[in-house]
Amino acid sequence: MKTEIKLIDYLSTRRSIPAFQMSEPGPSKGELEAMLTLASRVPDHGKLAPWRFIVYRGAERWRISEALARIAMEDKPDLSVEMVKVENTRLSRAPVVVAVVSRAAPHFKIPEWEQVMSAGAVCLNLVMAANAHGFASNWLTEWYAFDERAYPILGVAEGEKVAGFIHIGTPTVPPTERPRPELAEIVTWVGDDT
Repeated sequence: MKTEIKLIDYLSTRRSIPAFQMSEPGPSKGELEAMLTLASRVPDHGKLAPWRFIVYRGAERWRISEALARIAMEDKPDLSVEMVKVENTRLSRAPVVVAVVSRAAPHFKIPEWEQVMSAGAVCLNLVMAANAHGFASNWLTEWYAFDERAYPILGVAEGEKVAGFIHIGTPTVPPTERPRPELAEIVTWVGDDT
């Protein structure tokens, strides 16, 4: 039975689980559709929807991972056995991986930067939607998010960019806390405090 949690409690304890610490079961197609619906509820100036989703499930995750590994090994033929194993499992560590693809482009009214930030908001919403459905999630990019040679393998079209790969599954370990920045180091106050 899933426990209901208040949003403020969730936000104060939210923590990612590494993709390699996820296992089956992953979300069903219906659960994924619900997550993607929630993820798409982000600020979107001009209602452009300057992003889209690619969902990787099942055996395709292995096929794509192996194709990505071939690119990595072309660039670094001296990869260690351990790193070859990592490259061969890029999209198969979690039961489901969702690419959030940015379609930001010049627009007469909406700055491209706003469109890019909207895709980032989609990534975070998807992480939170997965958690709300009882799954672990992790927002990763890694080298293949930026290497256009990988785009045809991943299903990313020309002119698009990857905002993130959201790995979703069942955690095999509890989340652990990590150091967070002190507010004094990241906040600038302007104006009086009354």
